[in-house]
Amino acid sequence: MLCERVGEKMNRMKKTRLIVANWKMNPVTFTEAKKIVEATKRAASRARGVSVVVCPPAIYLAALRKGSRAMAFGVQDIGAHEAGAFTGEISAEMARNSGATVAIVGHSERRRLGESNAVVAKKVAAALAAKLTPILCIGENIRDAGGDYLSVVRAQIMEGLAEVSTPLVPKVIIAYEPVWAIGKKAGDAILPADLHEMSIFIKKVIAERIDRAKALNVTILYGGSVEPENAHALLTSGDVDGFLVGHTSLDTTEFPLVIKAAAS
Repeated sequence: MLCERVGEKMNRMKKTRLIVANWKMNPVTFTEAKKIVEATKRAASRARGVSVVVCPPAIYLAALRKGSRAMAFGVQDIGAHEAGAFTGEISAEMARNSGATVAIVGHSERRRLGESNAVVAKKVAAALAAKLTPILCIGENIRDAGGDYLSVVRAQIMEGLAEVSTPLVPKVIIAYEPVWAIGKKAGDAILPADLHEMSIFIKKVIAERIDRAKALNVTILYGGSVEPENAHALLTSGDVDGFLVGHTSLDTTEFPLVIKAAAS
């Protein structure tokens, strides 16, 4: 599967970048979805050294992935159980059978609905069990001057990985999305220097679970007001491996430019 090759490639060569599009509950019609995915596919096919994953609403997944060999597809969430009386839930196995290779878990919008670190941990484990690559979302609501936000991020990492065996920890992608920066403009995103510090902190926390050398190679994405204007600086100076992109990933002009910036 493409996503498995992505993981292997990124472990072998850290310069390979990963760009993940999170469409959230957009667009309204499949016709619009097709236009967006076609523009993304064209950009992905031209971007050397960049792997692109699109996470559309699950209802579009199976149809959109047909003929889209230039990129992989994922889901925006999965249920914590394999099957059963869980109305509205989609299991990790269902997602994989529909063509997903990646599953976003623990997004701040899910946490806002009451999803705890314990539930997130079960979803991470469910994704791995189904041979999906989990993207574990972490990030503070506010950045206080006293640095208490670091304890929030640390808890999200450690508790989110609580049900993952040590050998499988490197297979989990970490997406750092500070809530205060989501859905705004490039000028409101984190500064590259601050992102670099957070990347170091994330790796330090993960090193408490696994070998330090392996912790240094864990894939870290950034999400929060990523646009063409700041993409290159965040990648080159922020010490991250790519992006988890929200609203910009729906823009057929702007998102290809983000992918192009990652390729440069």
